Amino acid sequence: MRYLDAHNHLQDERFEGRQEVLIAECRAAGVVRMVVNGACAEDWPAVVGLARRHPDLIQPSLGWHPWYLHERGPDWEREFEEWLDRESDAAVGEIGLDRWILEQPAAIRARYAPGLAGIEPTALEEQERAFRLQWRAAVERGRAVTVHCLRAWGRLVEVLRSEKLPQRGFLLHSYGGPVELVPVLAGLGAYFGFPGYFLHAGKERQRMAFRQVPLDRLLVETDAPDQIPPNGFIRHPLKETGVGRGVNHPANLGTIQAGLAAVLGVGEEELAERMEDNFGRLFGR
Repeated sequence: MRYLDAHNHLQDERFEGRQEVLIAECRAAGVVRMVVNGACAEDWPAVVGLARRHPDLIQPSLGWHPWYLHERGPDWEREFEEWLDRESDAAVGEIGLDRWILEQPAAIRARYAPGLAGIEPTALEEQERAFRLQWRAAVERGRAVTVHCLRAWGRLVEVLRSEKLPQRGFLLHSYGGPVELVPVLAGLGAYFGFPGYFLHAGKERQRMAFRQVPLDRLLVETDAPDQIPPNGFIRHPLKETGVGRGVNHPANLGTIQAGLAAVLGVGEEELAERMEDNFGRLFGR
C-alpha cells in the first residue's frame, strides 16, 4: 500500500536531527509522499533542505503560522514572496486564523507554543491581514494552501468568500470545525485533513464530521511530531531523548489511514486509491 502524508513538520527540532533515519523508516513503511510545513521563516531553510535531498518524497510548504506572527521582521512580506518565487515547487502553509490561542492563559499558551511564553499572541485582525497576504500570494502563483483554524471558523468562511480561490483548492489541516460547515467549505474548494489524534475515544464529534466529507475531498495527515494517535495505532514509537516525552513518527501514517477507513466503513485499498488521487489533485503528482 502507498501512503501520502498531507501535513507534517519533519523539520521540527523535537526529532533531534534524526530526520534521515525517520525518512528511511517512512519509505520502508510505504510512505511515498509527504508535505512538510514550515510555520515561520526560521523553519524554511530546513524544510527546503529536506525537499532538495528527497525531491521524490517531500513537498515543501512555507508559511507564517498565526502562533508565530510576532516573530516577523519588518520586511516579512517581501521575504515571504521571495522565498516562494525562488522555491517554485513550494506550497503555502501553514497559515491561518486562531482565536483559541488568544483565549488561553499564559501557562497554557506556553505549554502548546513555547515561543509564546511571556508574549501576547497576535490579534485576530493582524492574523487575518497576514493570512490574506499569504493566501493571495499562493493564488497568484497557482500554489496549494494549507490552512490552520481554531475557533475562528465563521470568520474564515467570511474571509474565503471575499477572496479569489486557488484553482487547486486548499487543505484544512486537522479539520475540527462543525459538521454543518463541511458542505460550505467543500464548495469553496476545501480538502479535509484527518490526523491520528482524532482516533482517540473523546473525538467522536470530529469523526462524525469526517463521515460527511466527500471521499474526493479527504486527505490523511500525521502532523508529526504532534497529534500522537492512540497507542493501538502507534506502529513506530518515538520519544525525545533525555525527556521521555512521546512524539509522533510520520511512519505511523499507515495505521492512521487504516483507522480512518474503519471510521468511514470503506476498504483500506479503496481509501488508499482515493487518497493518492486527492493528494495529486491538490499538491501535484
